[in-house]
This record gives sequence, structure tokens and C-alpha cells, in this order.
Amino acid sequence: MQLSLRAIEMPASPIRRLARIAEQTKSKGIKVFHLNIGQPDIETPPEMLQAVARFEDKVLAYGPSEGLKSAREKVASYLNSMGQPCEPDDIFITTGGSEAISFAMMAVCDVSDEIIIFEPFYTNYAGFAKMTGAVLSPLETKAEDGFRPPAPEVIASSVTKKTKAILYCSPCNPTGTVLTREEIEGIIRIAIEKDLFVIADEVYREFVYEGAKHCGVLEVAKDMGALERVILVDSISKRFSACGARIGYLVTHNTDVQSACLRFAQARLCPPTLGQVAMVAGYDVWSRYVPQMISEYEIRRNCVVEAISRIKGAVCVKPEGAFYVMPHLPISDCNDFATFLLEEFSENRETVMVAPGDGFYYTEGKGKQEVRIAYVLNKKDLERAMDLLVKGLAAFSVRWV
Repeated sequence: MQLSLRAIEMPASPIRRLARIAEQTKSKGIKVFHLNIGQPDIETPPEMLQAVARFEDKVLAYGPSEGLKSAREKVASYLNSMGQPCEPDDIFITTGGSEAISFAMMAVCDVSDEIIIFEPFYTNYAGFAKMTGAVLSPLETKAEDGFRPPAPEVIASSVTKKTKAILYCSPCNPTGTVLTREEIEGIIRIAIEKDLFVIADEVYREFVYEGAKHCGVLEVAKDMGALERVILVDSISKRFSACGARIGYLVTHNTDVQSACLRFAQARLCPPTLGQVAMVAGYDVWSRYVPQMISEYEIRRNCVVEAISRIKGAVCVKPEGAFYVMPHLPISDCNDFATFLLEEFSENRETVMVAPGDGFYYTEGKGKQEVRIAYVLNKKDLERAMDLLVKGLAAFSVRWV
């Protein structure tokens, strides 16, 4: 018997592929500070948990494939309040943002069709593409340029007969870059000229710092008369510190895409009912919960950036948004370094875990000197984790002299 090529070629997540080693380290009584994964430690709004506790249905039955009406209405109200035009019928509730991206890829791409993407990018995009049969066409962004997207003429020149869409994330996981309105307009203009879709991942919409401003793709597309070309994907995982709820959504004004997504949704039956109940309650308290959370993340960001600035030879772009930083470190192989921290380094029976940077690139050989750090710990733990990272880097450097 032989596995499918899809199974064999499915990439391992750099965020999680060292998890087994981390568990082995913990089994030895060593504490591991997790900077490898975007799992917020801030408490989920209690109103969301209380809403689930109050759920009174006697049977937890299948819901509508496109999501509960109350959930879609709440999302529409939220997005419209952010200047992003949509109606409940434009919205599909999904099992996390991951399913929303998969639906988008399946809707616009046949097998071997291409999606232009800016690297480094959220690593699971590669997994979604492999599962759906799409091929990512990467365009590199560089730290010295603030990880800003390439010039419009560079993007346009990369379009081929197989290109079906341009996918971007803003604020960006893993770089923290927030695209400007002009940059988004440039992407949409190319989509119009080349007859493409635009898939916009706005999971970190509210996570912007120091005057940076998030610009919503639906708002820009409406002004450009291009709403039918745009697919928005989003999630409540980070906004409400509710990763385990597994609730995301896809928004499209394109009736053909809506028809396709409904069929995809029907094939998997329905999104989680209790997660939707929690989401409705979350958006009721969104306006007072989120600003406090963003203030905390800005403090954490500054803590991480300051620590990295003390590392000789490190290059760090101060993130404008999200809660990640992608520093270039004085190392030759990020996987060796990340493994070393877990297997060979500790101080006072504590160590730190980071995500190897090469997994956030599609181009072979890129990112070998980078790691992704998620600043999702409280300030005290984060300061300790960064202290361990600095000391671990020094020990790693001595090891390879």
C-alpha cells in the first residue's frame, strides 16, 4: 500500500513540528515558554463562556451549513461598523479561519492554478494550497524594506496564465506589516487588469499600534467598483482569545463564489453551533474588550523588540500590527537553533520555544536565519522568555565556534 502524493508532500507545520520535542523537554521537569504559536494568554471574554453555559437546546443538532442567522447578522453588523459593506447573505461561518481560506482557494482555483502570495507568509497557507491543489507563487518581501509588498509592476509581471488570485494578510502574520490603502488599491487594480480574485486575510484587523491604520479590503473594493473580485477571510480566534472555538467566516459579494462556498459548506454539514453562540456574545462586548487587549499587546511588542535590539547582528523590523515579530538572527540554521533551545539549553530548568523561520517561506533556502516570535505571554513571562532566548543564542553561538 502507498500513501497519496498529497499526503506525502503535505508540509509539516513549523509552528508545531517541534511540539514532540517540547513535550519531551517538559517531561524532564523543564519549563518551556512558548513563543512559537499565536495562542493568546489573555482571558476570553466571560460573556462568551456564559453564553455557552446558558445554551438551553435539549439537542445539539446540525445548524445551517452557512452558519446561524444570528451569527451572520452579528458579523455583518460588526463589519459594517468598521466601514466594510456586507449583508448576512454575503457571509459564510466556517470552522475557523483555516476553513475560510480553504473554501476561498477551492472556489477560485483548479488543480495547479496559481495564487500570488507575499513571503514570508502564514505557514499554513502552504498546507491549505497542497490540500486544495493550488500552487503558491511567492514574491519575497525583505526586512530592510519593512516587509512591504513588492511594487505593483513587480506583482503584475508575476501573473501567468495559471494565476487566479492574489492572497495577502494584513496585519501580517508573521511580519506585523500593515498594508496601506495605496498598497491594497494597487493589488485590486492588478486584479481588475488581469481578471483575478483578491483573497484578504484580516484576522488581526484590530491589532495595530502607534498610529498604524488598518484598511479593510471591502471598503477599498467598493470604492473601486470591484467588490465581486474580493474574498475576505476572518476569525474570532485572536480577536476574542478564542482559538478553541474554531469559528471563522468568509465574506464575498460574488454570487458564483457564494454558490460554490455553500456547496462546500453543505459537504461538511455545519460549523460548530456553540462556537457561534459564543461569537454572538463576543461581538456584543467587542468595543470594550478589544481596546484593552490591544494596549497590552503593544506593551509586549515593545518588550520583545527592545530585547532583540540588544542582540549583536540581529535585524528586527518593529511590527506595525498583529502579535508577531520575524527577526533575522546571527545563526546559520533556524531549525538547529530552535531544536537546540529545547534539547540542549536551559537555565534554572527553563527554556524557550520559537518557530523556525524557513517554514514561513515557499522558496527553498529562504528564512534560514530567521525565527518567528509570538508575543502572547504576560510581560513578566515574556521578559524571562526573551532573556532565555538571548542567553540561548549566546550558548548556541559558542557551540558552533
